[in-house]
Amino acid sequence: MPSIALSGVIRSLTIYHRDHARAEAMDRLHAKLLRPGELAFDIGAHVGDRIASFRRVGARVVAVEPQTLPMRALQLMYGRDENVQLVEVACGACDGHLTLIVNEANPTVTTASKAFVEAAADAPGWEGQAWDDVQTVTCVTLDSLIARYGVPDFVKIDVEGFEPDVLSGLSTALKALSFEFTTIQRHLVRTCVERLLALGPYRFNFALGESQVFALDAPVEAADLFAAVEALPDEANSGDVYAWRYAGQASTKPAMSGMPE
Repeated sequence: MPSIALSGVIRSLTIYHRDHARAEAMDRLHAKLLRPGELAFDIGAHVGDRIASFRRVGARVVAVEPQTLPMRALQLMYGRDENVQLVEVACGACDGHLTLIVNEANPTVTTASKAFVEAAADAPGWEGQAWDDVQTVTCVTLDSLIARYGVPDFVKIDVEGFEPDVLSGLSTALKALSFEFTTIQRHLVRTCVERLLALGPYRFNFALGESQVFALDAPVEAADLFAAVEALPDEANSGDVYAWRYAGQASTKPAMSGMPE
């Protein structure tokens, strides 16, 4: 029902735009990843809290969101900002179309991954979630977005278990990016990391939930990341893995492109 969908978007706006402490923490993190004038891709923009943070640190933004009501909210908030490009599509492994599995009451967990919905069924922390609609939407690859808008300095990917498909549509190593993971599908961390390492050398860190704080003291090799994620309790629920392209070997320590201090 439209009323349920609208209530879901209003709920998201309240959650993601009214926590000032969280916004400040997000800005501190993004200021380590992006310089003023650099380009960020927000894949799975939802209601735009990351867009807001990217803009506060001075970055230009390409924001991708396939859901109509969240995109209307984004247009109201950012449609007049010449440094924000809003693209109403999904992102995936190939250009064309895909099917979204929609959670109208909680649109932040709408997904294109059937496996994600199956993993969430009856899982602790996911009780009461209902995916009650499907929609066919246009899909583009990261390569297509790069061809149109330029090479991003940072890409954030948050697409509820569809992250491996998004990375399958990327054919070049980028300077820095993040992708969401959940403990109900923590094996996808390995899938995503192996895809990135097929493109180039990377180092990794992660932040739990919406903490906006790196869990490890410094970026690590893939094996160390895998061990840290496997050790997380199920109650950790979700987080974001951050990846930086490895830029070379200095005399005593690695140097990384875009690595936060």
